[in-house]
Amino acid sequence: MSGLVDLAKRIAIAAAAALAIAASPAFAAKTSLVMGMAIEPPGLDPTLAAPVAIGQVVWQNVFQGLVRLGRDGKVQPQLAKSWTIAPDGLTYTFKLETAAKFQNGVPFDSSVAKFSLDRARAADSVNPQKQFYTVITSIDTPAPDTLVLHLDKPSGLLLYRLAWPAAVMVEPKSTPDNKTNPVGTGPFKLKNWVKGDRVELTRDPDFWDKSKKIALDNVTFRFIGDPQAQVAALESGDIDAVPGLLAAELYSKFQNDPRFAAVVGNTELKAVAGMNNTKKPFDDVRVRRALMMAVDRNLLIKGVSNGYGTPIGSHYTPNDPGYVDLTGVLPYDPKKAKALLAEAGYPNGFTFSFKTPQMAYASRSAEVLQSMFAEIGVTMNIVPTEFPAKWISEVFKGGDFDMTIVAHAEPMDIGIYARDDYYFHYKNPKFNETIAKAEATIDDGERAKIYGEAQKILADDVPALFLYVLPRLGVWNAKLDGLWKNEPIPSADITEVHWND
Repeated sequence: MSGLVDLAKRIAIAAAAALAIAASPAFAAKTSLVMGMAIEPPGLDPTLAAPVAIGQVVWQNVFQGLVRLGRDGKVQPQLAKSWTIAPDGLTYTFKLETAAKFQNGVPFDSSVAKFSLDRARAADSVNPQKQFYTVITSIDTPAPDTLVLHLDKPSGLLLYRLAWPAAVMVEPKSTPDNKTNPVGTGPFKLKNWVKGDRVELTRDPDFWDKSKKIALDNVTFRFIGDPQAQVAALESGDIDAVPGLLAAELYSKFQNDPRFAAVVGNTELKAVAGMNNTKKPFDDVRVRRALMMAVDRNLLIKGVSNGYGTPIGSHYTPNDPGYVDLTGVLPYDPKKAKALLAEAGYPNGFTFSFKTPQMAYASRSAEVLQSMFAEIGVTMNIVPTEFPAKWISEVFKGGDFDMTIVAHAEPMDIGIYARDDYYFHYKNPKFNETIAKAEATIDDGERAKIYGEAQKILADDVPALFLYVLPRLGVWNAKLDGLWKNEPIPSADITEVHWND
């Protein structure tokens, strides 16, 4: 009898041990993620500065807006659960989520929303998208869950722009410190920022939206700007994912490796070589056209990203409503380019400097462009420029450049050419009128047609050399799910990411 008792005890102990092993963390679903990013953000408050690297870390993860953009690029409800627009397009009424609160415990309500938008559109605002919010003339808060915006003119893209990182909601008392210690209503909060290396986020256990299942507990954004180092980190398992691989020439190796998912997506990143239109010889449209006709876009894309990318003829992507393929307006033709230069008074070409932000695609593009310009007798001196701080200071703000290159990331941002203060220093009253007309048009179809007209003006006037749309070469562990394939807005939204067993 005692033998049976001992046997029963041994069976019970073995069963308990098996249960403990099955329930141990080693067998549980993984809840951490290490994401490799090319550029470290200069701060963590997207309402204060333009670099897209800021939003890539904190948009949706830490901060939320009244509305958001989904994976398909369409506007979705967020802190505003619904809205109505008056027939004349001048009044927007939002119904707000009543359970929402910030990570410091402060409730979100209409007064906070009013503060956030008033701050963005204020006279002393440094918000990078301020010009889009100044159309708001006044804001009413008739109830904690009701926000009313009054506009001075219709703004067909207002909702779209309220979905951008620059329009996220901020808690008033946290704003002085959000650059280094962001406080939002999102599911993740800042754990640690090791400058020059990584930003660590941790799941907020008090996240307000209980309908959302957040699978990750800890997320680390590692900043790896060297293409080869990105590849090595992926292969060694030091990082789990890179949403935008820099080494396009090595991408195929991941496509053939079952350990990884290699996903080619599209972006809004428009690589353009911006010229200082107030400087000679770039103030002459014949010179600008000649330089455009010296560029073989397809060959450029092969040299820069191993053939991944889409040629463009204006500041617009094929993803955008009203897109017109204008790559044939000024096609590659070195002979005609030389003739235009001679007509403009430069039969022997000229010499200029090209400030290149130190990013892989920019440096590679500069080298290819240098060779192409040499074929028409134009000498381009490449000046490597640290990005973002020095490039923003010298080029974007200071206007101290002849030509540069950068990938403009904001979706539907063709209107930047109508801004007198923008770094191109481009002035064209007809273009400005066209953009103003498009902005004021509420009907989506009609607005798309007008944007088509704006594209044609730029393709002909060439205030910048319109080159290509960058691809999104995503590589991540094959067991990961929930990452975005496409990038309708620069982001690394990890709120739906989870590991599969």
